[in-house]
Amino acid sequence: MKVTILGTGIVGRTVAAGLGNLGHEVTIGTRNVESTLASEQQDAYGNPPFKVWYADHQNIKLKAFKEAAAQADLLFNCTSGQASVAVLESIGDEILNGKVLVDVANPLDFSQGMPPSLSPVNTDSLGEQIQARFANLKVVKSLNTMNTFLMVNPSMVQGDHNVFVCGNDEDAKNSVKEVLKSLGWRENLIIDLGDITNSRGTEMLLPIWLRLWGALGTAEFNFHIQTN
Repeated sequence: MKVTILGTGIVGRTVAAGLGNLGHEVTIGTRNVESTLASEQQDAYGNPPFKVWYADHQNIKLKAFKEAAAQADLLFNCTSGQASVAVLESIGDEILNGKVLVDVANPLDFSQGMPPSLSPVNTDSLGEQIQARFANLKVVKSLNTMNTFLMVNPSMVQGDHNVFVCGNDEDAKNSVKEVLKSLGWRENLIIDLGDITNSRGTEMLLPIWLRLWGALGTAEFNFHIQTN
C-alpha cells in the first residue's frame, strides 16, 4: 500500500518507520523539502533534526505535501493540530476527495504555556473540523490517545489495552482497523466509538493523558477498558 504521512515530527517519523517496516511504500509529506532537509534544529523534546533520522531510513521518501498526498492510498495526519486544516487546504479538495485520512493529531493549544488546553473542545473537535471542511475525505480518528511509540508497537505496554476509532464511513474504518491489526493491535482491543463526533471524546483524553505522564514519569502507558 502507498501510505503518506503528513508531518515530519516525532509522531510522523515513528508512524512512517512502523508502516515502512511492514513493507508499505511510505512517503512523508512536508511543507518544503529543501528547508526540512536543511534544518539543524532539534525539536521541543530534544529529538535530532529530521535529516539525521531520514538518513537512517532510506526506504522512506520525502516530498512536498501536495505531491506526497496525490500518490497515497492512505493518509495519516501527524501534523500539529493547530495547523492541520491549513496543511490539508494546501493540498486541496481535488487531491483529497475520496481518500482515507487517519487523523492522529490533537488540537493542543500551547498559547498559555504548559499544560496545553484544547481548541476546539467540548462542542467540536479537530476530527470534526477536518471532516466538515473536506466533505469527501473519509476521516477516521485513531491512535491519538497514546504515546507515539506505542501506536506502532502495542506490546511495549504489558497486558490488554485499547485503541479507539471513529468516523462516518464504515468501509474507511474497516480499512484502518486492518492497518491497526497489522501493527499488532488485536481486534478485540480495537473499540469503534461510532461517527466522527466521537473524536471529541478521544481528543479530550489528552488533558488527563498529559497529567498521567507527569505523575507516572513515563509515557509508556495506555487506557484499558474493562467490561463484564
